[in-house]
Amino acid sequence: MKQMEVVGVRVEMPSNQPIVLLREAGGDRYLPIWIGAVEATAIAFAQQGVLPARPLTHDLFRDVLDALHVQLRAVNITALREGIFYADLVFSNGVEVSARPSDSIALALRTGATIFASDDVLEEAGVEIPDEQEDEVEKFREFLDTISPEDFGRAG
Repeated sequence: MKQMEVVGVRVEMPSNQPIVLLREAGGDRYLPIWIGAVEATAIAFAQQGVLPARPLTHDLFRDVLDALHVQLRAVNITALREGIFYADLVFSNGVEVSARPSDSIALALRTGATIFASDDVLEEAGVEIPDEQEDEVEKFREFLDTISPEDFGRAG
């Protein structure tokens, strides 16, 4: 398993499909995962520190975990089968629950949990970006700074 960092979300053109982009911590591989608009909004809210007037689903889940005195320790992106990514939520009480990576990432951003991807997933779907293409990644980061959750459709 390799630790991953959330670079951000964007809308892939021309399909208008949101993706979340993860980067291997200390590495040069990126992992793009196509996600739904609602999950893209949830991830963007968490990255931008947006606090909704009422808790959204991922905020509610975080609050329930707090009320039960259970922490989300890690998110493990474990598999890629037939184009579908799979993840597990790993809790402080030893329980593991299967979940979609998009929901898992949104929850990890709210709880401070560490995100990991299996070596197999990174080998199959990871994209290595050489140093000379790093300016493209920087342009992507600049793009992320200019978008808002509303860019993904209905934000609430």
